[in-house]
Amino acid sequence: MSGGELEVRHAEPADVGLLLEMIRELAEYEKLADQVQATEQLLHEALFAEQPAAEAMIARAGGEAIGYALYFSTFSTFLAIQGIWLEDIYVRPAHRKAGAGRALLAAVAARLRERGGRRLEWAALDWNELALGFYRGLGARAQREWITHRLTGEDLERLAAEAPALAGQPRR
Repeated sequence: MSGGELEVRHAEPADVGLLLEMIRELAEYEKLADQVQATEQLLHEALFAEQPAAEAMIARAGGEAIGYALYFSTFSTFLAIQGIWLEDIYVRPAHRKAGAGRALLAAVAARLRERGGRRLEWAALDWNELALGFYRGLGARAQREWITHRLTGEDLERLAAEAPALAGQPRR
């Protein structure tokens, strides 16, 4: 694919079905298809509500959607800077190794820099050597000293039920 054919743009509400299709493709690739609970309505609300939870970009080549990146803002207390957490980056298999993944990551990095942010982070499955090699080639460094934790379902509900009453209203 020549550089002129590749386009990366911000996702629009009309892209929600396409994004969900590619999210399902990514889940299948990662052997996590049984965990996808997203619907078009939930995804639309997450991406296009008054205060969106996340943002997405779509890569296209020759008029065809070939990949996406989905990300959201983070904040480092130690550095007092904004960052971005890249939740997903996916390029359809037939279009891999042609620059779309790098273009998507570069677009997310540029978005971060527009906001004055200085840290882009993401996670990758330990068995996904294709992705891990790609990230190493970009200069990304694995943060082996940090272990990701997750709380969901009944465990999350149980902890939330312990919350004390909060005083005052959060600042917006």
